[in-house]
Amino acid sequence: MIRIPCPYCNLRNASEFRYVGEAGARPNPDRVTPAQWRRYLYEAANPAGWTAELWYHTMGCRRFLRVERHTVTGEIRSASPAGRHLESSPDAVPTVADSGAPDAGGHP
Repeated sequence: MIRIPCPYCNLRNASEFRYVGEAGARPNPDRVTPAQWRRYLYEAANPAGWTAELWYHTMGCRRFLRVERHTVTGEIRSASPAGRHLESSPDAVPTVADSGAPDAGGHP
């Protein structure tokens, strides 16, 4: 069983979360080519080792988290609010997680 240390709700079972994908900036769809957009949507690095991932705490605080997880062992090294660690890019589009705006649950 994987347990994720939510910075808002403490240690929780991974079944309370939804895996979103690898952490990274979302490119601006108005400035990228269709091939770049397709790569962002469908291609993942999928490394065997430590990786940064985004998870959404659906049954808890309803916030996005950045989780550093070992993909082979399932060990979790850290979990933090996603907005503080999203990669910056001149073509990035702000998301709810990094904008400071309330999410669907009314949380800032």
